[in-house]
Amino acid sequence: DPGPGSGVPTDAASASRTPSAPPSPAGGTRCHTFELSASVGRNNPGAGQENFPVVLTNRSSRTCTLHGYPGTAFVDASGRQLGPDPQRSATEPETVKLAPGQSAWAGLSFANPEVSGAGTATPAALLVTPPDEEDPLKVPWKSGEVPVSGNESSVRLIPFSPGTGA
Repeated sequence: DPGPGSGVPTDAASASRTPSAPPSPAGGTRCHTFELSASVGRNNPGAGQENFPVVLTNRSSRTCTLHGYPGTAFVDASGRQLGPDPQRSATEPETVKLAPGQSAWAGLSFANPEVSGAGTATPAALLVTPPDEEDPLKVPWKSGEVPVSGNESSVRLIPFSPGTGA
């Protein structure tokens, strides 16, 4: 039994305080929330759909990876979630490698509420949680109403791709 001060973690709490592992020779480890900044790109509407790129940019000094989908939630000024969780597309995710300063985007889309007749709300922000992370990044929402209830209120996500989606 290694005693106290031996440098060997004795429980999960002390293990969680150890620094993250260095990047692997295969091209890095996953990106963590604190290494990223989030933004929402310009709407690219089409066929009654509103389509926004949710962009994560690597602001760290190391290369890291994103795989899959961001967690997203529209919230009001008090932080309460508006509407159901978005649905994920059936698109197969790819791993996106982000060198320092590079970005990846995931598509967020929904039917235009004026066309669909869905109940709406105007969010104060979009919370964006990187894949496999628990801490979200908060992005002010400046693009008006979103569907939150009724028919056609689904918000859909596609997985990350390289770039900004612009």
